[in-house]
Amino acid sequence: MRKYTSSGEHATRSRRAAATSALFQAAFSAHQAGRLADAQKAYSQVLLRDERHADASHLLGVVYLQAGKLPEAEKQIRKALAVREDAFALGNLANLLQGRRQLVEAEASYRRALELKPDFADAHYNLGVLLSGTARMAEAEASLRRALEFKPDFANAHYNLGTLLRSSGRLPEAEAAYRQALKFNPDFADAHNDLGVLLRSCERLPEAETAFRHALAVRPDFADAHYNLGLLLQNGKRLSEAEAAYRRSLEFKPDFADAHYHLGLLLQGVGRQTEAELAYRRARELKPDFAEVHHNLGLLLHNGQRLAEAEVAYLRALELKPDFAEVHHNLGLLLHNSQRLVEAEAAYRRALALNPGHAEAHNNLGALLGKYKRLPEAEAAYRRALALNPGHVEAHNNLGALLGKCKRLPEAEAALRRALELNPHHVGAHNNLGVLLYGTHRMPEAETAYRRAIDLSPGHAEACFNLSILLLFSQRYSEAWPLYESRLQLQGINDPDLSFPQWKGESLAGKSLVIWPEQGFGDYIQFVRYASLLKARGVTRLTLLCPRPLQALLETVESVDAVVTDPAQICVHDYWSFSLSLPLHCATTENSIPVAPGPYVHALPDRIARWRDRLPVAPTRKVGLVWKGQPQHKNDANRSLPGLASLAPLWSVPGVAFISLQKGQGEEEAAQPPAGQALVALGAQMTDFADSAAIVSQLDLVICVDTAMAHLAGAMNKPCWVLLPATGTDWRWQLDRLDSPWYPSLRLFRQSDAQDWSATIGEVATALHAWTNAHS
Repeated sequence: MRKYTSSGEHATRSRRAAATSALFQAAFSAHQAGRLADAQKAYSQVLLRDERHADASHLLGVVYLQAGKLPEAEKQIRKALAVREDAFALGNLANLLQGRRQLVEAEASYRRALELKPDFADAHYNLGVLLSGTARMAEAEASLRRALEFKPDFANAHYNLGTLLRSSGRLPEAEAAYRQALKFNPDFADAHNDLGVLLRSCERLPEAETAFRHALAVRPDFADAHYNLGLLLQNGKRLSEAEAAYRRSLEFKPDFADAHYHLGLLLQGVGRQTEAELAYRRARELKPDFAEVHHNLGLLLHNGQRLAEAEVAYLRALELKPDFAEVHHNLGLLLHNSQRLVEAEAAYRRALALNPGHAEAHNNLGALLGKYKRLPEAEAAYRRALALNPGHVEAHNNLGALLGKCKRLPEAEAALRRALELNPHHVGAHNNLGVLLYGTHRMPEAETAYRRAIDLSPGHAEACFNLSILLLFSQRYSEAWPLYESRLQLQGINDPDLSFPQWKGESLAGKSLVIWPEQGFGDYIQFVRYASLLKARGVTRLTLLCPRPLQALLETVESVDAVVTDPAQICVHDYWSFSLSLPLHCATTENSIPVAPGPYVHALPDRIARWRDRLPVAPTRKVGLVWKGQPQHKNDANRSLPGLASLAPLWSVPGVAFISLQKGQGEEEAAQPPAGQALVALGAQMTDFADSAAIVSQLDLVICVDTAMAHLAGAMNKPCWVLLPATGTDWRWQLDRLDSPWYPSLRLFRQSDAQDWSATIGEVATALHAWTNAHS
């Protein structure tokens, strides 16, 4: 049976529907006016009247969404959709789900909304944003372009399309999209900023700067735009403006790690290291996984010689980014400078595995391999660096120095001169060229090179030292001795820990003085001659500190009051001096070398007696031999003979008994000499230089290479013939003379061919014949 209603009921329903509609319109008006609390209340009242009012449920959900009340928003929107499926409600539900990263459901909602309303531009746009965020770029682009078909003036869609295209490297299209966004919204600060980033990447810097400044005109508190402007200004060397931009960015966004980092880079570059470190540490605090911050903090600490901290920073950068080639390289440099060479080599090689085109790493690997004496590998590394970067000055310089060590002198000189063509102010290349020229006895050219290095870098220790050696070689002592003090810095010799001052030429009348040792035994023996001169200047107490093997010998020096081997034994004196600084403070010139008329060290009678019976008896002439020096000496490869057999021609001289004074290297050879070279081997039995002096005092002649034995024989005024190498001859023997201004009893025999001692030894054999005939 059909149910009928009265006209009164129809009227009541109509009035209720009209009231509900009016209330909904009031709610909608309040919503549009931004009065969310009033809108929420009114929508809720509508739903009390009609719980199935889909539009009220939907828009109440939107109010909750705008207020950040997501559970309530989702509940209301889903309630609306349960009543009536609606594209706008689906779009807002999708927005909510996307905001909560429920992307699969959000995408489904967008797509359902578009099924219901294919021309729904906002849904196409939001779907495009979602797809872009999940790296589905082709689909995202299609969605954004679909949004623009239905809404060509949709500035946000143009902007996001531009961002997508820029990330895909399609820069002209991206620029066009950004400019469309700005056409429809000239005050779109993000579009101005991102257009600026694009233009900066294309090196269109004036346009980029204009874009950033437009962004800031629209939004003065836009931290990203201040930061991007700072990057542009820093790259353009407008550092004060760049710093201001970074600081302005941080004013609006104090937790902006990238701005702190780039501010640190700028400050480090202008030498404000403390401020730079603070900026890096703040960036690291805000973004602990920022590998570049750890790297650059490591660089700053490394440059400040805070090596342990720097290493920690480098290693942390590599934990975060194991394939960071530049960090491996810089860690290699740190380890290299710390003499941790095995680890350094591994770090360099890892850097090169990651970046084979890293010329600097090839160069530094070459320098390391050179320290290992792996010269062919070092050369290959330098040449690889130069193949990658023909203008790499340091690689040319290093290659030149290496080739010089390999005696490939024309190539070495060419490499060093190429370095100087590229950089005429390269101190190291001038110095290395000087070393090369000095080694080939081109003294005026070498001097010019050294002086140029010093002009460019006054006080450069190595160049000053090298020039001092050249000047000493030519007996230009007045200029040489002050420069020779650079040896202390170069060799890392520190002042002794004494409570009294170093002597620097003050009056010594009534004063006491300690002589402090340095360098080798021979050097101390040479310069202990100054004892008598110091006494003549008024020294009342003269104390020598020396290595124990020299003690008994130096106790025989007249004018010396005490000889000690332990610094703790030194009581308070007025002054102390390094032994090799005495010529400087005594103002020694070529005409005032202290040369005694006789010996200034002596053999002890009891030691003479101890050794007498071990020596051959007269009438045989007794000649002492030393053919090798200590292997750790820097020039030992040149100064030492290949072996005892090299001296075989001497055994052709009749009436001579040879005595080996060889100590250390060469002792075994002396004990088992080659056939036909009989000799008395005493070196293994000698305990100190007093033993050596006791033996030498009973010899007629000493023949030796350039070792401490030459100094001992000279100091004892014993005839001594010294075999000098063609390469690396010590300054005290000068260049061409056959005698020594320091030791009148010495005669010098000079090697003419660096690869061959035979001619020199032939001269010695001839001279020995003549000498024995003269003394027979």
